[in-house]
Amino acid sequence: MLCLVSGLILFFAAHFISIINDSWRDRMVRRIGELPWKALYSVVSLAGLVLAISGYGSARMDSQILYVSPVWLHHVSSLLMLAVFPLFAAAFLPGRIKSAVKHPVLAATKIWAFSHLLANGALVDVLLFGSFLVWAVAGRISMTRRVQRPVPELAPTPRNDAVAVIVGLGIYVIFAIFLHRWLIGVPVMG
Repeated sequence: MLCLVSGLILFFAAHFISIINDSWRDRMVRRIGELPWKALYSVVSLAGLVLAISGYGSARMDSQILYVSPVWLHHVSSLLMLAVFPLFAAAFLPGRIKSAVKHPVLAATKIWAFSHLLANGALVDVLLFGSFLVWAVAGRISMTRRVQRPVPELAPTPRNDAVAVIVGLGIYVIFAIFLHRWLIGVPVMG
């Protein structure tokens, strides 16, 4: 459990910087440069993510159960997950989806975390998915209160929406049938 908590602290320490103190982040970028800042941010985030995933994998085997979800909530969770991959893809393929949702990665993260909390009630699950849900909600709230930095991206087109939905649903199917069991050790279907 210590590995999971340490990983989450490290991962979210990097991810909460702009939410908590955007001006400090901007001062650090001016001081060390954009590329070194992104490299440092990426290394800290990746280290935290690796620790959290490793910690989750070992802690979930003997975690305390806080609640047991009814079977039907597992189906609701799978249904909610249908939106996650297309939303994530829409962040990189701007179109109407991205403009309507504003921040598709945060929306995808909120849905992913919430749907997993519906289906999983162990302490380790609540720590992992609950922390991502809190971060995504805080991130979305902070986006309305601070000036957004310009990000280079593709030109928005209606075709991008179709690609985001098709690619996202394709990845969902592959993940649900094969990758979730292989990567996480838990089958989604079957």
